[in-house]
Parts: sequence; C-alpha cells; structure tokens
Amino acid sequence: MSIREIPAERITEAVKDLFMDCNYYIGDDILGALKAARENEDSQLAKDVLTQIIDNDAIAAKERIPMCQDTGMAVLFVEYGDRVTVGGDGFRAAVEEGVRRAYTEGYLRKSVVDDPVFDRVNTKDNTPPVIHTEIVPGDAIRITAGGKGFGSENMSSVKMLTPSAGVEGVKKFVLDAVAYAGPNPCPPIVVGVGIGGTFEKAAELAKKATFRPIASRHADERYAALEEELLSQINKMNIGPAGLGGKTTALGVNIETYPTHIAGMPVAVNICCHACRHKSVTI
Repeated sequence: MSIREIPAERITEAVKDLFMDCNYYIGDDILGALKAARENEDSQLAKDVLTQIIDNDAIAAKERIPMCQDTGMAVLFVEYGDRVTVGGDGFRAAVEEGVRRAYTEGYLRKSVVDDPVFDRVNTKDNTPPVIHTEIVPGDAIRITAGGKGFGSENMSSVKMLTPSAGVEGVKKFVLDAVAYAGPNPCPPIVVGVGIGGTFEKAAELAKKATFRPIASRHADERYAALEEELLSQINKMNIGPAGLGGKTTALGVNIETYPTHIAGMPVAVNICCHACRHKSVTI
C-alpha cells in the first residue's frame, strides 16, 4: 500500500482555522438546544439569560470575535490514518504551529502556563496543546479541535468505583459532581461521562464525550437510556442558566464507554459550559 504525505503547512492551516472557528461560531447542535431550552423554560429570568447567551453567540459569529473571554486550552482528538506521513518537522510540530497562529492571529486569549506549580509563566502562544491520537486504517487524518475553558474544567471529577457500585453508583457520582459544581461552570452545561478503561482512559473518554453532538445517543440502548435519565435528573436540580434557577442546568449528557478490568469501574465526569467549542476537519 502506498503512503500518502500531507504537507505540514496544510495541517497547520487546518488547525489554525479550527481553533479560530470554534471560538467564533457556536455549533448548530448547541444553538438549537439553547433555543429549545428557552422555549421550555417557565422562569422569565431563565429565558432572559438564555436569550443573552444566544444573542452573544450571534454577535461573536457576526464580528468574528470570541464568544467567551476564556478561549481555552487547545485540545485535539485525532484519528490518524496508518498510511499517512506528515512532511516538515512532523505532525505535532505542525499542530503546535497551527495553535500558535490561531491564538495570535485570531486575537484569542493565551491562557497556558509553562509549569503547573512553581513558575507558572505564560507561554504567550497558548501552546502546547493536548493531543489525543488514535491510529486508524486509512490515508487521511481527522482532527476534532476544541478550546477547553477552565471555569468548567475545574469542576470535573474522576472516581475509581468498584463493580459493586453498579449503575446506581455511577448515577450518584455523576449527579453529585454536577451538584457540587453548581453555578461555577457557567450553566447550561454539557456533561461528558467516561466509564471504563483505566484511571486516565476514563478521563479521556469523558472529555471526548463533550465533543460529541448533544443530540446523539450512545449506540447501546442501556447507556442511551442512562444519558436521558441523567439529563432529566440534572435539570430537576434548579441550578438553571447562569445558576439563577430554572429547568435548564444541562443541555446534554453524553456517555462514552470502554472495556475495563474485572476489579474496577472507573468513572469520570468532564463538564463543559454552554460555549461548547469544537470543530472537525478531515484532511
């Protein structure tokens, strides 16, 4: 089989466009959910907050300016074809240059520090990104990119449940995590749940779940029903838009799963605010 070479510049420009676009243009799924939530609300205050969010998203798109001042840490999920090579200095270097250009040319806030504990000096270009890579058959690269704000990221959790906790244990952990987060992650939120794998795999699954269209459902009908149940229970908490009360605490709950060890049942909750930024491209 022949190997396809993709020029590094093509990767760089694609990544730049993804991060600029995801910060300027809200996804149709999120916008549709916000509008539906506004119609469903009984509280005028909740309706007003949702209207302000919708209007803000429209201004961001029209003016090509960020919908939120926290333009996030760059996160990418990559499906990398096993018959692809990237020219120049390789894939990661091309991605980093794309992030650098997006956050500089696009006037996006640069929020990354070089050391997490001691120096905490801003890298001044929002690099390095976090890249999750899966090798897949083929000669293409699919990139899903998002800017993850930390008002919501800070409200995320992971717990190593044991199998005896069962589905009720999973429900309790997810609902407790959302209740603890309260108004802090800028509701209405999108809740990503990762179940299975190992400690770190569950967290990756939860993040990946927030990148999924919120109208989609898990392929397994049992997990699809659990998504619906959790969404219903979360929206009964009366946290509401901006934490001011109402029927819309979450726009969606997405679950991703993975096989796990016989002795464990890792569960992670990744919370994303209503500015659920992500865009995809296949190269």
